[in-house]
Amino acid sequence: MTKVSPSMLSADFSKLGEELRRVEAAGADWVHIDVMDGMFVPNLTIGPLVVKALRPLSKIPFDVHLMIQDPIRYVEEFAKAGADMITIHTESKGNTMKTIKKIRELGKSPGISLNPGTPFSKVKRYLDKIDLILIMTVQPGFGGQAFREECVQKISRARKFIDENNLNVEIVIDGGINRETGKRCVDAGATVLAAGSSLFSLKDMEGEITLWRSFGSGQGGGSVQAPPRTPLL
Repeated sequence: MTKVSPSMLSADFSKLGEELRRVEAAGADWVHIDVMDGMFVPNLTIGPLVVKALRPLSKIPFDVHLMIQDPIRYVEEFAKAGADMITIHTESKGNTMKTIKKIRELGKSPGISLNPGTPFSKVKRYLDKIDLILIMTVQPGFGGQAFREECVQKISRARKFIDENNLNVEIVIDGGINRETGKRCVDAGATVLAAGSSLFSLKDMEGEITLWRSFGSGQGGGSVQAPPRTPLL
């Protein structure tokens, strides 16, 4: 069954607590939290203090997406604030493998993300060390962008590689996701759909999430409760 992770970037920031409760009540599997530093992407969003303030309000897993330079500087703060999954970008400055190791040592699920223009080959070396791969289907930085169709082929490549190597890795898709594009992504092999405006703009978020979760019924996928792994060298 497909997982759904509403993106808080499209929530009403004047009432984030209420919006978080709304997401949980609607039956979402995770909540997606975008963190932007104004350097890796041309926008600024929330930091660890906001994540910490939201954490007591819900038991839903926090999928924290770090769109920041040299993310190892902040992974411990977000882990302590309540993140369950911490995803970093392969394009960001810093030691990616060392950062993945740090996230794992903190007891959190590490993820790797890549932008639309980055080939899948750039992240292959990390896939046996992580729990999720986040494939961006828009250029990160702002919500409300149109889905980039060329990224569907990248999803298929990721699905093939994960299956052939018997890896336990979720394939998360973020950017321009709605019921039509989401279905195409799941058909290509995605297991988690992260979406903002197409969910938060609805009065009946629950009905839409229920529909999306029916996509790819019976399809395999990863799990946020990842098994213990051999420490990285």
